[in-house]
Amino acid sequence: MFTHIMIGSNDLKRARDFYDATFAALGGKPGEMDAKGRLIYTHEGSRLMITTPIDGKPATAANGGTIGLSAVNRDHVLAWHEAGTTHGGTAIDSPPTERPNGAFVAYLRDPDGNKLTARTPPPK
Repeated sequence: MFTHIMIGSNDLKRARDFYDATFAALGGKPGEMDAKGRLIYTHEGSRLMITTPIDGKPATAANGGTIGLSAVNRDHVLAWHEAGTTHGGTAIDSPPTERPNGAFVAYLRDPDGNKLTARTPPPK
């Protein structure tokens, strides 16, 4: 359904430090800058792009929006959460926890305020 997700940042270096660390914790690769100066992450067919806003105004986080990231297991969720808080992110909502459906989840805000979650699928 989606080709990509694009979010804004006011500091691409800070964003790169955060996302390189958190995606490495999930088994992903560092981001790459394209010719237009956008930071791009690809993993298993998914694509996240980070850019400074083209209108020149400050980047702001979506009110009510959350970007969900798939994690293989509980250890990946915990490593993602630790990498995020170590690299400028803020732990939010609750500590990493198991949900009633068995999924293990954690939540962070990135350095620009975007809400993220990493979660395992519920057991089958």
